[in-house]
Amino acid sequence: MNPITQTQRTKIRRGPARAVFDREMLYQIFDEARMAHVGFSVGEQSYVIPMLAWRVGNQLYIHGSRGSRMIKALTEGAHSCVTATLIDGMVLSKSAFHHSTNYRSAVVFGQFRVVDDPAEVNESLKLFLEGIAPGRWQNVRPPSEKELKATSILAIELEEASVKVRTGPANEDQEDLDLPVWTGELQLKQVVSGMVPDDNTPAGTDTPDYSQAW
Repeated sequence: MNPITQTQRTKIRRGPARAVFDREMLYQIFDEARMAHVGFSVGEQSYVIPMLAWRVGNQLYIHGSRGSRMIKALTEGAHSCVTATLIDGMVLSKSAFHHSTNYRSAVVFGQFRVVDDPAEVNESLKLFLEGIAPGRWQNVRPPSEKELKATSILAIELEEASVKVRTGPANEDQEDLDLPVWTGELQLKQVVSGMVPDDNTPAGTDTPDYSQAW
């Protein structure tokens, strides 16, 4: 797999030792985060919008209403900055100043393209739903023509990107090492906490298990 190529825009200047050029890590971050923040500008106003996003190969997909300001701007070729971050743990130090976070983050620059091939639209939406709830696509009604006409699918190449990762303990000052304070990592993990049916679920319907996707 080709490593990530550094550009002037993706060069990490703060904490460069944390830069990672492994494309597999880039993919892993977006696959696990599922929520990306999409930055763009309209005139003199900048926006950052949280969007559900899913990866297929070296492309990241988003979808939204054709009438939305963001979709219109990206469809017209606005330059974008897309980010995702995973917090793996809170790093607890002997001093207030040196508390930190273990994380994995990705930043991608580029322009989105409109996905207009019907086969790619259908397959990308299927992969989106299957990534959230494996096996569900075959059990639900597929998108109608009206719904597809009202929705835009956009994709961006995961090419001009930077990845930054922090692991390990706090960076303690030498004079603090003997302080009688617990230090270490408060580890965090995203899990499915429950499957709660709503009033539209018929009585007796089996509860599916989608936890493997999370």
